[in-house]
Amino acid sequence: MYVRTTIALMFVFGCIFSASAQDNRQLKAGAVAANITPPLGSSIIGGFRPIPATHVHDDLFARCIVLDDGSTRIAIVVADILGIPREIADLAKEQISKHTEIPPSHVLISATHTHSAATPRGPQAVFWPDKVSEYGRFLAQRISDGVRRALNQLEPAKIGWGVAEEPNEVFNRRWHAGDAGILANPFGGVDRVRMNPPRNHSSLDAPAGPTDPEICFLSIQATNGRPIALLANYSLHYVGGVNTGDISADYFGYFSQYLKQKIEAAEVEPEFIGILSNGTSGDINNINFQPKPGGKRYGRYEKMQEVALNVATKVHQAYADVKYEDWVQLGALQKDIELKLRQPSEAMRNHFDQALKLPEGKFLSHPMEKIYASRIAKLKGGPESIKASLQVIRIGDTGISAIPFETFVEIGLHLKAESPFKKSFTIELANGWYGYLPTPEQHRFGGYETWLGTNWVQIDASNRITAELLQMYHALHKNK
Repeated sequence: MYVRTTIALMFVFGCIFSASAQDNRQLKAGAVAANITPPLGSSIIGGFRPIPATHVHDDLFARCIVLDDGSTRIAIVVADILGIPREIADLAKEQISKHTEIPPSHVLISATHTHSAATPRGPQAVFWPDKVSEYGRFLAQRISDGVRRALNQLEPAKIGWGVAEEPNEVFNRRWHAGDAGILANPFGGVDRVRMNPPRNHSSLDAPAGPTDPEICFLSIQATNGRPIALLANYSLHYVGGVNTGDISADYFGYFSQYLKQKIEAAEVEPEFIGILSNGTSGDINNINFQPKPGGKRYGRYEKMQEVALNVATKVHQAYADVKYEDWVQLGALQKDIELKLRQPSEAMRNHFDQALKLPEGKFLSHPMEKIYASRIAKLKGGPESIKASLQVIRIGDTGISAIPFETFVEIGLHLKAESPFKKSFTIELANGWYGYLPTPEQHRFGGYETWLGTNWVQIDASNRITAELLQMYHALHKNK
């Protein structure tokens, strides 16, 4: 009897101790913004031809968050750059894992997709592994240093989730149209939709896809309520409107400034880090293609400031209602997926052979024929496939998926709908940079984002990627 009683008491006290230990668990967080501004003279690649940087309008940053649940650490980095090639993301992760206990699979590195930043690609400018440029090495080092600095600032923290909406700043930029004159493509054919058509064109029928107005965000505070960081996600391409030759973080940088002002975090120490990541915006921009007459004309930088202010305002309005938790479970999974590269048809090659014989300024069917002939020529001697990195991160009941493409909004909406997590969003251009990712249906419509040379991988790639990410989501969700 004595033995049984002793065992029973040991069991009870063990349960009490275990419950008490769980109740005492504490999340830790740190955040830093690492300056990644390139030197003047660097090549800006937001357009179809590089131009030298002649002025820095505003500095570029890699904004870094590190979270620690006591047994698992994750890092999320959002950098003000057009895209980060995988070899540079991998180099940064290698450096991070060398100096910290954070494994590469638990580090998410993404680009905002500002079109006013320097290229980190090597001299060949291909999308498969290339020699890392000097700026690419600098970028990897600054990202690594930023994560290490954020790790140095880990402190007891609490975290909460919020959702806002800003539907007035997102427009699907692909339109069905009835005029073959605006639907020509560089391959000698005619598409069914046009990217960025002439505004108020009489032949415009309807957008070829939806938008996603949600602004999902995670707010991180010290246990005394001091703001540490806020990570938001909005499915909107860059806004633009910069001076030629300017380096700028676009509206992503302005969002960080405005949010800091609105939550009165300008003077906090350590510095509050406001971050806006790019969601699935491969077919979304800020242009209304059927505007009302007499619309406002914007000066340089004015439109991006307006968009950033509107987005920051909506986040701030939802910020007051955030409920915080002192501890959440963290986790991450990363997996490579092999995708075949599309190849030009014989007819396409013949078309470009004829186009390249024409004098400068002349073309067969489209003024961008020679640009796409040059792009497709780079497939010769290249690999037959690429290995793209897919990643999912768990932050409590929140799931974050990461895709290394400019991803169509339908894909992000599908992942949100099917995710096993209560809240989820996707960060695009993460852990690599392989062009656009349309759905198979959008491929049938044609248009800029589907052209070989803009999109590179097999036509059903989005279906394969979505299926893999959902499997990874479910595996991570079950791991409790």
